[in-house]
Amino acid sequence: MRKALLLTVAVLALTAGQTLAAKKQLVIVVKGLDNPFFEAINQGCQKWNKENANSEYECFYTGPASTSDEAGEAQIVQDVLGKAETAAIAISPSNAKLIAQTLKTSNPKVPVMTVDADLAAEDSALRKTYLGTDNYLMGARIGDYIKKAMPSGGKICTIEGNPGADNILRRAQGMRDTLTGKKGLTALKGEGGWTEVAGCPVFTNDDGAKGVQAMTDILAANPDLVAFGIMGGWPLFGAPQPYRDLFKPMADKIGKNKFVIGAADTIGDEVAIAKEGLVTALVGQRPFEMGYKAPSVMMDLIAGKKVADPVFTGLDECTKDTVDTCIQK
Repeated sequence: MRKALLLTVAVLALTAGQTLAAKKQLVIVVKGLDNPFFEAINQGCQKWNKENANSEYECFYTGPASTSDEAGEAQIVQDVLGKAETAAIAISPSNAKLIAQTLKTSNPKVPVMTVDADLAAEDSALRKTYLGTDNYLMGARIGDYIKKAMPSGGKICTIEGNPGADNILRRAQGMRDTLTGKKGLTALKGEGGWTEVAGCPVFTNDDGAKGVQAMTDILAANPDLVAFGIMGGWPLFGAPQPYRDLFKPMADKIGKNKFVIGAADTIGDEVAIAKEGLVTALVGQRPFEMGYKAPSVMMDLIAGKKVADPVFTGLDECTKDTVDTCIQK
């Protein structure tokens, strides 16, 4: 009797294991697992799994350990596309050109989309759609806040992430276009009253501490600087205490719009920093929504349904006066 029971349990366990293993994977590959922004995408992915426990599909979240590991992300994409259980893939390209080349080499047989960050426009045919922030609009809104606070312009420094990240480049372009009223400027040299100082833009490779150190150095070298445009929240959520230490002595100037900081994202300590008056405005993305929606979009692509391109998620805009109500619940 006991042997029969054990055999039954073993068969059930094996069957359950086979069922789990047989699930087709809707894979999300992010730039790096060390970034709380991407952990919010993971939380959205896991919520989808919880709500769709009986589905034949599962959302599978992965990426390199470090956001700066561009080659590691490309290798993961290549490996994932070679697995039989992969049904579709959503990629947040750290280096858009490198991921495009990886897709060309891999010649995927499953639907490919991008999430959070897109491929360059000339490579857009390599994916079916982009899900995430309207990055140009995001940068434009950062520019709006900076321009409103400092209408006469001045010297500014742009803080960017990875020089190959298309989403960050689009944000910076949106900010420059808005500040100057001119399209396509790659650097500001007095247009609209704005000049980017030497050494800017600063590329931090998504490293918060590196961003704060760069801002410290830029301030020291340019005592007449009046603004920072931060295209990702790395210095604020990646190194919140060093950021506070740097800008607490400038809190009064920030409060009176004598120094302006427009920054991306509303994660980690960023909203608290806004409440403390150490940033003029935050323009935040909705990463949880990206992670939650991505599996459903991938399933539509698998089914051959018509999917809009792009699929934009919204923005949350926070100032010191709106921090209690600015985040979408």
